[in-house]
Amino acid sequence: MKKLFCLLLTTLLTMAVLSGCGTDGTGESSGDNSSAEPVYGGSVVVGIQQDIDSLDPHKATAAGTKEILFNIFEGLVKLDENGNLINAVASDYTISDDGLVYTFTLRDNVKFHNGNVVTCEDVKYSLERVSGLLDGTPLISTLKTIQAVDILDDKTVQVTVESPNTELIYSFVAAIIPAGSGEDMEADPIGTGPFSFVSYKPQEGIVVAKNPDYWQSGLPYLDEVNFKIVNSADSALLELQGGTIDIYAYLTDSQAAELQDTFNVEASPSDVVQALFLNNTVAPLDDVRVRQAICYALDKEMINEFVGGGNGTLISSAMLPTLKDNYVDLNDTYGTTANVEKAKELLADAGYADGFDLEIAIPSNYEFHMQTGEVVVEQLKAVGINATIKAVEWSTWLDEVYNGRQYQATISGITCDSTPGYLLNRFQTDSSKNFINFVNADYDEIYLKAQAAQDPEEKKGYYAQLQQILCEEAGSAFLQVPANMTALNKKLMGYKFYPVYVQDMSTVYWVE
Repeated sequence: MKKLFCLLLTTLLTMAVLSGCGTDGTGESSGDNSSAEPVYGGSVVVGIQQDIDSLDPHKATAAGTKEILFNIFEGLVKLDENGNLINAVASDYTISDDGLVYTFTLRDNVKFHNGNVVTCEDVKYSLERVSGLLDGTPLISTLKTIQAVDILDDKTVQVTVESPNTELIYSFVAAIIPAGSGEDMEADPIGTGPFSFVSYKPQEGIVVAKNPDYWQSGLPYLDEVNFKIVNSADSALLELQGGTIDIYAYLTDSQAAELQDTFNVEASPSDVVQALFLNNTVAPLDDVRVRQAICYALDKEMINEFVGGGNGTLISSAMLPTLKDNYVDLNDTYGTTANVEKAKELLADAGYADGFDLEIAIPSNYEFHMQTGEVVVEQLKAVGINATIKAVEWSTWLDEVYNGRQYQATISGITCDSTPGYLLNRFQTDSSKNFINFVNADYDEIYLKAQAAQDPEEKKGYYAQLQQILCEEAGSAFLQVPANMTALNKKLMGYKFYPVYVQDMSTVYWVE
């Protein structure tokens, strides 16, 4: 508890300072040098919190990997800083009235990093690879609906899908890679992005260099970007203060407080849903009453204050409040402060009046989640649950928790794209991303209806039902959408905040 009270004191002293942090309203960072002329050239070191899980853009799982690969690879379309789809490798596209045929026109003279111009054969190969048409193994689940990819002429590709889905177009951000290159991606990743791959060293980082042939005129500004892995919060702070890191995202409130005099510390909404995720098939968490008791036991307001300086948005299901048309506020279900008596009542009803032991596996490289865990452990003790933290390396977390599902509970974050279905699809019974082992037949049925619905209001209604089920069944104890607080070197400009998990280095530049 001593550390918690220190954290609270730091938070209370610095909340007023950080309340002025933010962007200029356009998604770009704002600072003292906003009127200075951009400088071409130079290099930047970006501190990242985890190692790369795959350099193959079609196989990468971790959001922290995808935020880097965003600079190397592009799809037919991609998202901008406002969450809108813009044309990338494709210059245009159309969707048939029945929603079953997508026709893409390739942009002229887009080149891969090896100098070759992108062709329809490259697009066909890439889409057939991710959809499973090549070998029967879909690499991107939403694109397994693709039934055929046909080349109409040297600039036009037609994609036929199994059933209409108004959100499917967002999945065509899938990377376009050279035809036949899939097996080589891990060793020699080649894309069309603003930066090309230079080198990668496990546990050290990845270096990318300016793509001189990039199709967007004038970009990028930087010659080189080094994404440097920093595995601990203490190391990150020391490197920032020592000037060996120029950019570092996802700060805790206490880190931001220490840096606010020497860096531009800016905050923006994130696309991360943080939760105490519960393995629904492991006793006693296989009892809904126990999961509900945990939800009642948590004081989310305190967690938000301690760790995020009150800048996060409290949630009770898996949906981003920024997706306003589809978000349902369910915080009244369990409340945002602890209801100890209700939690104890449910535990007693489930046969755990004396509580139980709970191990919470947390990736140790994420200080935000580690600090959250410290608060959660103390709150659970109040209802008789003896929780302990098991700090694990990121690779171990991916292997044992996310992929292996060998855990009781974990604190982490799941990220979203710009579609409401992205977060909700992972809780289908047979989803490969359903690492909490949530099983609910009604949920599965309603999700399929949501995907098939073409009317926005009908789809919205189904998404509301899905959020309600996930909340009432306490699939996990959803906590908050944290604010993304980022430290930026005061001589850097052009950094953009996205509504999705990316680090876009193409517009970043130094000023004199």
